[in-house]
Amino acid sequence: MEGSGLADLVGYCGLYCNACGIRQGKIRDAVENLRNTIASYGFDKIMPELSQWEPSLKHYSQFEKVMDGLVKLFGDCPSCLQGGGDPNCQVRACAKQNNYRTCTECGEADSCEKITPYRKYYEDAAKALKQGDIREFAEEMQRKVDKGYSTP
Repeated sequence: MEGSGLADLVGYCGLYCNACGIRQGKIRDAVENLRNTIASYGFDKIMPELSQWEPSLKHYSQFEKVMDGLVKLFGDCPSCLQGGGDPNCQVRACAKQNNYRTCTECGEADSCEKITPYRKYYEDAAKALKQGDIREFAEEMQRKVDKGYSTP
């Protein structure tokens, strides 16, 4: 992806989508790794027998559905600007309503309750976005991501 297109990966909240563990596929990969490990030992085939030693394993079929749900919900995120992330995101709704590219343009962003869930990562993003342009911020974040940076 070229540097200029990276700016499209900065969400309305100012966070960089490629730094998100969900967009990086961490949940999808974790589910796949767990399924592969369980299958490599053949445990998926003998759960009824295993439940004799660990009663919770009798619920394995429900657990498989939970894993399917995790992949369905968090498997592939197209990015905030493309409709990914929380479909009920108050930050996105507010920024769009006020015609802000990011909420850092709003004078109330530093104390806004809507940004609270993202506050841990927001402060650095807001500082960088206020000091430079969005493309420079995205390029710097991508360099971090390329070196292994990820938000949970």
